[in-house]
Amino acid sequence: MKKITALLFASLVASLSLIPVYVQAALPAFDSQGDALPTLAPMLEHATPAVVNIATKGKVQIKQNPLFNDPFFRRFFDIPNQPREREIQSLGSGVVIDAKKGYIITNNHVIESADEIQVTLRNGEVHQAKLLGTDPETDIAVIQIKAENLTALPLANSSKTRVGDFVVAIGNPFGLGQTVTSGIVSAVGRSGLGIEGYENFIQTDASINPGNSGGALVNLRGELVGINTAIFSQSGGNIGIGFAIPINMVADIKQQLLKYGEVQRGRLGAQAQDLNPQLAKAFNIKINRGAVITQVVAGSAAEKSGLRAGDIVTHINGKVVKNADTLRNSVGLLRVGQKVEMKILREGKAKTLVAKIEKHSEQNLAGKQVHPQLMGAHLSDIDESSRYYGRVKGVLIADIDPDSQAWRNSLRKGDIITSVNRKSVNSLNELHQLTQKSRSLLLNIRRGNGALFLYLQ
Repeated sequence: MKKITALLFASLVASLSLIPVYVQAALPAFDSQGDALPTLAPMLEHATPAVVNIATKGKVQIKQNPLFNDPFFRRFFDIPNQPREREIQSLGSGVVIDAKKGYIITNNHVIESADEIQVTLRNGEVHQAKLLGTDPETDIAVIQIKAENLTALPLANSSKTRVGDFVVAIGNPFGLGQTVTSGIVSAVGRSGLGIEGYENFIQTDASINPGNSGGALVNLRGELVGINTAIFSQSGGNIGIGFAIPINMVADIKQQLLKYGEVQRGRLGAQAQDLNPQLAKAFNIKINRGAVITQVVAGSAAEKSGLRAGDIVTHINGKVVKNADTLRNSVGLLRVGQKVEMKILREGKAKTLVAKIEKHSEQNLAGKQVHPQLMGAHLSDIDESSRYYGRVKGVLIADIDPDSQAWRNSLRKGDIITSVNRKSVNSLNELHQLTQKSRSLLLNIRRGNGALFLYLQ
């Protein structure tokens, strides 16, 4: 046990030796036994002023039974007028990334629906912030304040982050005020969690709690490695599984948000699945990572590039493609009109294909065009732009009118119709065909992590 402790201590001391000279000079030299005492305090003195507290206020619509909107119904049952909006407040964190311009990175869910964004600096100064842009699919937002003498965190290269690296989480948990926790990188490249639309998380065991969202995950040099965004917990408290968005992804998103106010995602037009050992054996290849193309949309950028079903994408724009999520994330960060170079294996032979990312043309359909029982619902295909892409097949209810037949039939925004009358549904066209001659509908619905049947007649 003592040997293990000594090894861990030596590792930590070795890591601390990477901290710049001005930090090492400030370290306490020895304890009462004459042994060196490592500390993170000098690094944190430089890093913590760049992490801010964020408080927001806003209003959201209150969802009511549609009958409450009927004046006759309200008078008949003597129901008093009720407010249709309620005020919401939230607390979170943010990180200053440009001291001169006052740019701050935070999570979209911290400032979502906010009418007022208030930023409190480490020194107690309070400033009103302006929202510059937001991307719900990656949960990133950029806000700006006008303040003097701000401190910004330098950015690390998160692609070089390794499992076992020491990291520190800085944020505002539970509104207590700035708090620092430490841990290690538990995993990198986490995806398929269903937290965001585009996922490539750094996992850490540094304690991340409600209010830490939008805060900083830094290395021992005081460089920003990622933006803390979520935890895995069944109780709502920290159990040592937290997730941060890699700063390289954040930096790419930030550039588009500052230029356009949004991320202008394009479309490649291909579906893929992970390359596993069984498929590698079937394809008679020796590699065990990549993305296997399962479908190419007719007329899409993928088809024009020559990409075919069965091709295995190994690299995209010079970066290794580990799995289907890596491919999707890489394409999701590209703008319309950009070219993408893909290295593929086709029948064991290496090829290079070039595609030009095209504008995404949304395929939406009003529910009334499909079936009277779906009136008031707005239906959409699940494609590359959807956070549900690759996780479930079906037709998404992208929006719904609370005062509609679809709402009264218990359908809700975010529901996914996976089957109609016991027949699987993969697209709007299939849904339209399956409902044309049916007076009643038996829908299998995917809602969150659960599923249910709805019988509409």
